[in-house]
Order: sequence, then structure tokens, then C-alpha cells
Amino acid sequence: MRKFITRRGVLAGGVSLLAAPAIAQETAEQQEFTRRNMSGFKKFKWQDHFDSLGKGAIVADTNSRALHFWSGDGETYRLYPTSVPRSPELTRLGYTRITKKVEGPTWTPTPSMRERDPSLPAVVPAGPDNPMGTHAMHLSWQYYRIHGTHDTRKIGRRSSDGCIGLYNEMVAELFEMVQVGTQVRLI
Repeated sequence: MRKFITRRGVLAGGVSLLAAPAIAQETAEQQEFTRRNMSGFKKFKWQDHFDSLGKGAIVADTNSRALHFWSGDGETYRLYPTSVPRSPELTRLGYTRITKKVEGPTWTPTPSMRERDPSLPAVVPAGPDNPMGTHAMHLSWQYYRIHGTHDTRKIGRRSSDGCIGLYNEMVAELFEMVQVGTQVRLI
């Protein structure tokens, strides 16, 4: 069987050669993106952070933007993508605990938020305009929460004023498993 070289074949081959570096670069970029994301979503061991599980344990990793949860009996482990504080000044790291759980929370801007933006409302009731989403878990640190968000673009980003945010569906799942007294570590 004889093969003929056609103008169409030459053009297709030339375009392929020109596109090859872009395709190779895109693949390398995709691989780097996947590698970075996957490294953030590795499974942690609770023993690296707590002496015992007690009522349960949460590690919120502000670098990888992931929240790890272990139930008190050690049978349940969950990993969730999160939003984290926008800047180091707003980030509080260390050990705390869940002190209160609220379904349908209201949002009251902190004094420092109102100082930065005096136009903020005094209070936002529960509902789709509430930045705390459908559920909130108060931490022992004043003004800090693990809560949902109606703005799903915030998840995976540095976008909060100090809180750890989750998709509403995920915070509802976590809310059902977490007990008041659950130990929390922000790293």
C-alpha cells in the first residue's frame, strides 16, 4: 500500500508540532496543581496533634485549607476543604475547643470588622445573606467559628476574617458528628 503526502497531512503535522510544547506545558501545570492539592488532602493521624480523642478532634490546616475530623470513638474520619483567614494578622493558631453549636446562626460583625468597614450591618439574621451559612460551631476563642458559607467561591481560598468556612452541606454533616467539647487545633 502506498502512502501519499498531502497538503492536509503536512498542515496537520505542523500544527501538532507547534501545539506540542503548549500541551506538554499544560500537562506539567496540571500535574503540579494536582500534586499541590493532593498533598493538602493527605490523611493526618490525630495522635500527632492530641494525647487522646476525648469527645472527638478537629485539625484545621490553614496552609492546605483542609479540616480533618475524628470522632471520639475513632471510628469516623472526615476530610473537608475549607476557607481560611485572609492574612496572618487574622489567623489564630493553637488549641481550642467547640463551646457551642448553632443551627441557623445570626452574624454580628466583630468590632475590628466594623472598624475596617463601618458600613457593615449591626446583625445579619439567618438566611441566604448570612456569611455564616447554615450552621456554626463556636470556638473557645472569642469571635472564632467553624461555619458554613453560602458563597461557595470562598472555599479553598484565604477569604475569611479569622473563621474556618466549609460548604453548607459539609458543615451540616460535621455539625451532626461534632459534640460540644470537641478539641480543635488550628495549624
